[in-house]
Amino acid sequence: MTVDRLSVLLTAMAQIPGNGAVSLIDRVCVVAVDRLSLSGAGLSLMADGALLGTAGVSEPGIRAVQELQLSLGEGPCVDAWASGEPVFEADLAEPAAVRWPVFAAAGVQAGVRAVFALPLALGAIRIGVLVLYRDHPGALSADEVTEGLVLADVATHVVLGLQAGAPVGALHALLAKEPAHWAEIHQATGMLSVQLQASLNEAFVRLRAHAFAHDIALRTVARDVVARRLRLEAAT
Repeated sequence: MTVDRLSVLLTAMAQIPGNGAVSLIDRVCVVAVDRLSLSGAGLSLMADGALLGTAGVSEPGIRAVQELQLSLGEGPCVDAWASGEPVFEADLAEPAAVRWPVFAAAGVQAGVRAVFALPLALGAIRIGVLVLYRDHPGALSADEVTEGLVLADVATHVVLGLQAGAPVGALHALLAKEPAHWAEIHQATGMLSVQLQASLNEAFVRLRAHAFAHDIALRTVARDVVARRLRLEAAT
């Protein structure tokens, strides 16, 4: 990370209007869009070895695309988190190799043509993923990749800095501010884990599979499980 490049990015974050209403994490995403000619950017966090909901976005509309990857369990965000390496796709509509058939189709329908996922890590510690979106196909230039990696590093230190000021054993308020429906998804996963006598990971896979098989939003399935309108049977 060059000092000059870092200084430019931090200055750009500080100059975003909003009188403090725009969170630091959102500011990273907004600057990414402005600096890298993107149509959107989002940041997802992980805790206890699993991805949580979206913690920051450049604009509200990108949140649905960001969380779609978590709901489906596939996409560059999921792969970057699992591998700890950047994952780039320059054309979701016509990829060189099909990696995420369901997400790619949904992403293109939502207006996303290129997506680039950068893991947030400090040494061996991974804490999330910064995902960059474009509404037209095309790879990032070498300079844009460098700037994206610097932004991912900035985001990592922002998250760690916020968490350092939180009470022991609790997430900082800004980091815990995930969408309400993700709380329902977590609750439904826990309930299914007990009902099916399965691990949390297996319960979440079952929840996601039911949503996909019946073409229902994951949040809707979770809400029905929590309200006890839906009960999934153990696999036989």
